[in-house]
Amino acid sequence: MTTTVKPNWPLTPSEPRNGPPVPAAVEYHRVLAADERRIGRGILAIALLLAGLVIFPTAIGRATALIDVQQGKTPPILGGTDYTPLSHASSMISLGLLVPWSMLIQRWLYGVPGASLHSVTSRFRFDLLGKSLLVLGPAWLVANALGGPTPGDEFPWSHTDLIALFITTMLFTPLQSAGEEYGVRGLIFRVIGSWTRDPRAGLIAGVLVSSALFTAVHGATDPYIVVWYFVLWTALAVITWRTGGLEIAVMLHAVLNTFTFILAITLREDLGSATQDRSAGVGTPYLLIPTITVIVITTAVWWCTRKSGPARTTSLSQTPPHTGA
Repeated sequence: MTTTVKPNWPLTPSEPRNGPPVPAAVEYHRVLAADERRIGRGILAIALLLAGLVIFPTAIGRATALIDVQQGKTPPILGGTDYTPLSHASSMISLGLLVPWSMLIQRWLYGVPGASLHSVTSRFRFDLLGKSLLVLGPAWLVANALGGPTPGDEFPWSHTDLIALFITTMLFTPLQSAGEEYGVRGLIFRVIGSWTRDPRAGLIAGVLVSSALFTAVHGATDPYIVVWYFVLWTALAVITWRTGGLEIAVMLHAVLNTFTFILAITLREDLGSATQDRSAGVGTPYLLIPTITVIVITTAVWWCTRKSGPARTTSLSQTPPHTGA
């Protein structure tokens, strides 16, 4: 006899309007799993995603750089040091394109609808996003403020540039954060999670490999930053699994990146060096504050989803399957 469990925790989403396009009782990281492991296809999917990570910023960045050059500025993509509002916006938008690109790769290589990357309900649960922002956002913001980078030298920004940087940051940084989440905690997590026969082994592999890969892509050499990144990406992957979708991961990533940029703008720092310098000696022990905080947040999400919560499989009428929680 099947027992219906009605979700009752504070972050419970509403039920989907239509039936999910992926098999029922399949958790987020196992949507691409099949009888065959299809490792070659998975490597191709990851390679295509990483290609987009390079091609989109290069193509859009060089196109917008032509406008900066006409104004007497040379942005970093052309070998210069002028990090302009236009180069900032192009970087955020180009990474945001990873959302549709990840969906297209999944559809093309696996035949699975791109919308399933949102969540196991095949839609982005804005109610879950909003509630998680209200419940988890304030503590996350304070933790990152306490563990934020130490102020650097002031950069001679004009008032116009500061306003433009603020507007582009508020508009496009959440998009950039979503792009990275859909690519890594979405597509890569699923690809690697499908390579094992056992769902639990797929979960462990998906979490650890995707986190290690994304940490390596950031090119950090400072030990504090490396630990911070790996713990953060691991936490976001675990949260994605526990909640059956990317909403909370997108929120945490967007709050972090938006705050980091706004802080640098407020302090009139050079955004290029203030937010992209990850060399040895840049990190400080204060990074342990957000590192510990994201562990606490992940633990809280895990605890609250033990018996109920956001759907973890495509079947909302059944209790989520036990996978070692």
